[in-house]
Amino acid sequence: MLRRHTAPFDDLLRRHEMVWERLWGLFEVRVQQQPDAQLMLNLHLFHLLQAISPHTTRIDAGVPARGLNGEGYRGHIFWDEMFVLPVLGQRNPEITRGLLDYRWRRLDAAREAARADGNPGAQFPWQSGSDGREETPRQLYNPRSQRWMPDNSSRQRHVGLAVAFEAWQHVEATGDLQWLATRGAELMVEIGRYFSALARWESADDRFHIDGVMGPDEYHDGYPERPGEGLRDNTYTNVLAAWLFARLADARQLLQGHRWDDVADRLGVTDEEIQRWERLRARLAVPFHEDGVISQFAGYDELAEFDWEGYRRRYGNIGRLDLILQAEGDATNRYKLSKQADVLMLVYLLGADGLVEQLAELGYDMTRDDLRRTLEYYTERTSHGSTLSRVVHASVWAGFDPAHSWDLFREALVADLDDTQGGTTRHGIHLGAMAGTADIVVRSFAGLTLRDGDLAFCPCLPDHLPGVSFTIRHRGHRISVTVTHAELAVHSAPTTAGAIGVRLAGLRHDLTGGSTVTIPYGTHAEEGQ
Repeated sequence: MLRRHTAPFDDLLRRHEMVWERLWGLFEVRVQQQPDAQLMLNLHLFHLLQAISPHTTRIDAGVPARGLNGEGYRGHIFWDEMFVLPVLGQRNPEITRGLLDYRWRRLDAAREAARADGNPGAQFPWQSGSDGREETPRQLYNPRSQRWMPDNSSRQRHVGLAVAFEAWQHVEATGDLQWLATRGAELMVEIGRYFSALARWESADDRFHIDGVMGPDEYHDGYPERPGEGLRDNTYTNVLAAWLFARLADARQLLQGHRWDDVADRLGVTDEEIQRWERLRARLAVPFHEDGVISQFAGYDELAEFDWEGYRRRYGNIGRLDLILQAEGDATNRYKLSKQADVLMLVYLLGADGLVEQLAELGYDMTRDDLRRTLEYYTERTSHGSTLSRVVHASVWAGFDPAHSWDLFREALVADLDDTQGGTTRHGIHLGAMAGTADIVVRSFAGLTLRDGDLAFCPCLPDHLPGVSFTIRHRGHRISVTVTHAELAVHSAPTTAGAIGVRLAGLRHDLTGGSTVTIPYGTHAEEGQ
């Protein structure tokens, strides 16, 4: 029998500590003068790195919604990578590439699911089993009524759009055109084909419409008179599909020449198909209320208003209104309410300006005031029945009301510590929500987004937060960022990588290896000039 040498315990512990020190030096997110928030962020990042680490790149693994410490969701893979991959990709893009490859390896299962519905392309499942098949249960047990109720959440076709979105974000962060040519473009093309097939043109308004789907809000699986049959023109689905068709055009431009020719030949992409994608990026329908608020889906404004005050008085925690109303013989489909962010997910992913630009490309005029009214409208009608909801709301509100964003951020931090969902944490922590809190600090408070390979900042620090700091890796640079109410400081460790841009307030500054860009901004900077 072969005996393997085992190092002494002290040596193993020392190596273990050294690895964690290196990992933590890259992943730590610091919030100044907020020790309790810092402790909770540390816990969240620790859970993330326990479940997904550099070791993940060597195995065929996805993002487990409950981490590795609970039986919740039976180990199925959802869309939680939408909230996890930004944190990982900014620091270790090799992990992100491995997780995206997990999806790519299950493209054939997604293609088979699309074919079973009579469509081309790839239909990724809402709850994916290890082989990529749809594993969403058809029924959900309601402990309040002690009855089973239908679970139609497999109509959330938007999970494929999440995969495509993260594929493109990976390319933005790394500039890895080889991965785009061999795997990323294939994911995006096949997902685009599926949504192209779902869209139907109607001459009455010269628009394409998508029927029979659900958005992120699981409280609406159909109309009151047709429950379970899906919705028409869910805004999140339609806008993100239009965004995907625009990115497919960008991918063709980046890969122009033999690399795109190879992709097109391998996947059988035709000129007619490309022309349809170009029409879809400009003519997908988006519904609006009469006052300019974006509708969650066509007909949302015709639903009944809900008695929020009365139900809070009767039940206290009303996060799971679907269970409460079913026990009363009623249904969430009847009301203007949301379990979690739906329309607002678009602001979370694209940013306020990005959403305005995307709507303009679709032919809809939208002002920042319209967007704020939309934000206020859905904030008043959301029960936060998902731990992901406050993550999105906190992130979106940062650009409009940083003080309110801070309050929501604090609530998001304690979701699992206080088990605010009423017993769900015992089945495993919520990994997406945990990663999302760290992302709020970077994406929203520091205001970091990627723009054509540059780092763009629009800081929105709450008054309670003097400053934040973190480290990221971007296109060959290891970059330390500190944001205060007075200035932005960005330092690149020595590297041979080419210069990248740092943008703030409409100005662009070159950042080279070993250099620091310091940019005063805001009222504090103006007073000091």
